Amino acid sequence: MPTRYLFVFAQAHVDFRIPELVSIAELNGFAIIFPDIPEERDPTRPFMILGLEEDEHARILARRCILVKSIYQFYARGSSYEEMHERNRDVRSQWSQYIPDTSFKFVIDGYNRSITQSRQREIINSFSYMAMMGKIDMNNPQIILGCFEERAFHSRRTSKDPALLQVYFGRLIEEGSARSLIRRFDVKRREYFGNTSMEAEMSLLMANQTLASPGKLIYDPFVGTGSMVYTTAHFGAQVFGSDIDGRQMRGKDKQPGIIRAATQYGVASRIMDLCTFDVTNNPWRCGELFDAIVTDPPYGVRAGAKRLGRKKERQFLQRSTCPQPNDAPYIHPTKPYELSNLASDLVVLARYMLKPGGRLVFFLPTVTDEYDQLDIDSMLCEGMTVIANSLQDFGSWGRRLVTIRKTTTAKFSVPSFDADSIETGHVPAHKGFRDKFFQGFRKDAQDTAEAES
Repeated sequence: MPTRYLFVFAQAHVDFRIPELVSIAELNGFAIIFPDIPEERDPTRPFMILGLEEDEHARILARRCILVKSIYQFYARGSSYEEMHERNRDVRSQWSQYIPDTSFKFVIDGYNRSITQSRQREIINSFSYMAMMGKIDMNNPQIILGCFEERAFHSRRTSKDPALLQVYFGRLIEEGSARSLIRRFDVKRREYFGNTSMEAEMSLLMANQTLASPGKLIYDPFVGTGSMVYTTAHFGAQVFGSDIDGRQMRGKDKQPGIIRAATQYGVASRIMDLCTFDVTNNPWRCGELFDAIVTDPPYGVRAGAKRLGRKKERQFLQRSTCPQPNDAPYIHPTKPYELSNLASDLVVLARYMLKPGGRLVFFLPTVTDEYDQLDIDSMLCEGMTVIANSLQDFGSWGRRLVTIRKTTTAKFSVPSFDADSIETGHVPAHKGFRDKFFQGFRKDAQDTAEAES
């Protein structure tokens, strides 16, 4: 029978918690038992009680999951301290082994209200019935017992204490250590970065969604300044990157910027190569190469997506036979790459390039008031299934981290990307996102733009 564990989460990116847990569990070959009651698996709450087969599984999650602060073996909970203590007495068999000679300490913490030191002492004294005979050791105890208050949200302007929702109690299994990586990969500390670099915490979450690990081969087709390269390589994967603009990958020094930053993180040996090409005119001539594709496609707010071609077609002009100055190479013109077309093309490319069971992980910006699940479903093709869809909310707009699994073993030909779009009868909220963003997502401006087009 699975053992129940109390998960304490960091208060960030609540919509990403469950997908991250499920991904790391899948990577390591074990299952997580989630509560049947929807309220108890609400990702917005800071605590969640989950079932695992053994303590080692809890340690694996705590060491890899970015959003986990700590994991405790769950003993008891209640809507009041009295109820929690009563239930803790009922499970005496789970903690009685530590009574005789185990050094210990208590950790008392609260959510939505800080707990004073005097109140912490009162709470610790309320556990006197456990009759722990071991030494109290605040520096290196053999076990740590944690008690947590969860209180309702309240305005700081009111003098009343927020209502107590639940009290949790358990024994520490593992402190979350992966969160320290956020500081290590902080963009401000990076050797090379640009104005489109992904923030460290989010790039780590994306890396976890790819199931990055030693022996995996992962590809970023819009690599830019390499934010996803460093984190996936940190977890042991070999990484390949490409971009239509080689200047972003190179930087201005002799050594490519991405390689400089990768050297800073000790993962330069895991960067297989960096190439400049347009994904719609790519050099790939065989598929099923990669275990995962991870990327943050450009969507026009800070840098617009481009593909080879001209903005306006022109009549054929006979090329001059005169030599170019200094025998300069021909630079192909580019044209804007509409986000809705890019997203659909990315899914088709992933189906061709991923191994069966591989994952495509990418961000998709959406307009909050217009978003519909059909926006994502309409971009799917045969053999590709959405397994996670997490929102980072910015108010009037947000970006969704979409994880799609290749569920087919069928072989597919090289995608052509000739058609600008496939008419499905549905206009996704991310179509024309750049224009909507700079118009402030005003409905009247969008209607005018649609009428003019």
